[in-house]
Amino acid sequence: MSRRSGTCLRCCLVIFAVVSALCVSGPALYFKLKNGLKLKGVSSSCPPCVCKCAPQKSLFQIVPGLANLSVTDCGKDDPDLKEEMEKQLVDLLSEEIKLQENVSEEHSHHMNITFGEAKRLASQYQKEAEKCNTATETCEEARERAQVLMRKEKKITSLWERRARQLGWEGE
Repeated sequence: MSRRSGTCLRCCLVIFAVVSALCVSGPALYFKLKNGLKLKGVSSSCPPCVCKCAPQKSLFQIVPGLANLSVTDCGKDDPDLKEEMEKQLVDLLSEEIKLQENVSEEHSHHMNITFGEAKRLASQYQKEAEKCNTATETCEEARERAQVLMRKEKKITSLWERRARQLGWEGE
């Protein structure tokens, strides 16, 4: 039974593949055959076409001023741009160096301000840490004194309790 169902499944897949191929390529083949038949029938009665079209124009023929453009013409009407273009290489390099110096001075100034602020904050945090350390030491000393006083109180309490028991007190 399983062999029979496997064969049936294969047949169904083959049929599905053939139908899919015809659905995809069928319309293209149909139009190709249809147009091919018409051309064969029409070509015998119709003489070949003779075209007398003008040759395509190039970009320089469409816009003649495009070929005359050069870098020297660029910005000739703008006085600021004209002044920049006339500067010599040495002038441009010295101007670039001055700009770099200005940028580095601004960066250095900003860095000095940031460094000063960091020093001030570090000093403030150091003072706060010293206050905390002093307070901790004070608390530790007070705790130690309290422990000593507690031991003394326990000794005194123990002494009084012993005396009370000797006098007949039975306790809790």
